[in-house]
Amino acid sequence: MLRRLALTAFASVAALSALPATAHAATDVVAPTDRLTVTVTGSGGTGDGTYELNCHPTGGTHPDAADACARLDEVTVWGTDPFAPVAPDAMCTMQYGGPATAHITGTWQGRPVDATYDRSNGCEIGRWDALVPVLPATSA
Repeated sequence: MLRRLALTAFASVAALSALPATAHAATDVVAPTDRLTVTVTGSGGTGDGTYELNCHPTGGTHPDAADACARLDEVTVWGTDPFAPVAPDAMCTMQYGGPATAHITGTWQGRPVDATYDRSNGCEIGRWDALVPVLPATSA
């Protein structure tokens, strides 16, 4: 009985050691890249256009990708969505910040993004300005 147990154990160890090492190797998990498409119109400057912004690693066609990614990292706080719209019950100043509009789509920190921006009142102006240089600074 003891001999049979020893032979079984030996056979099991021999069989397992014969498997290629790659059978046990974990596959590398690649962290998702943050990718955004930023479309800006009516900003009155060179910021109008459609840009790709990649963060982690930084890249794309955005004119200031490194600073834009740094700003997004800065405004992304636990429990805070940097792309959230203005709350419906927010009290906003009635001021006009110009005709600029923007649309941001893509993925940020594994979540889908589909956000629109304008400068139609004080809250929207503040929301826009919080994302400069992701969105262009405007003089209006």
